Amino acid sequence: MNGKGYGMPSSHAQFLSYFALSLSLFLLLRHKPPPPSQSSSHSRPYSHTPLNLPQKLFLSFSTFVLAAAVAASRIYLNYHTPTQVAVGCMAGVVSGAMWFAVTEVLRREGWVEWGVDSWVGRMGRWRDLVVEEDLAEAGWRVWEERRIRRLAQREGKRSMNGVEKKKRR
Repeated sequence: MNGKGYGMPSSHAQFLSYFALSLSLFLLLRHKPPPPSQSSSHSRPYSHTPLNLPQKLFLSFSTFVLAAAVAASRIYLNYHTPTQVAVGCMAGVVSGAMWFAVTEVLRREGWVEWGVDSWVGRMGRWRDLVVEEDLAEAGWRVWEERRIRRLAQREGKRSMNGVEKKKRR
């Protein structure tokens, strides 16, 4: 190992292990966007297709491959020993599983809903739509609605300019 080393545990391995497990648990167990026909009160369909199970499995697997690659790179580059990387991976997996478990209990017992509805939650504009909402779709709908409003405003200004020109004649 070069120099003084980077210490115990490997924070890179810890973070990527945490991220891989958290994303996988979220995608596979918690995130359930409505089917495209029930996505919202809008009549327009999804701008994309929500992830299906094989896609979620592939994405989950890919994040674990990424975590393993980063962990291996820490050893290969002589930044950490295998023990430091293994402890980092274990710490990330344990903390990711614990965080998922705690948030699941808070969600089931109504504490998340209570926090969102509290005055602090309202002042902080907290919301908890990530479980049932397709985030990409929600962002797209907001952008699309703004775009349509801007176009309508431009058309309104153009028609007003046409009316003014006709009055002058």
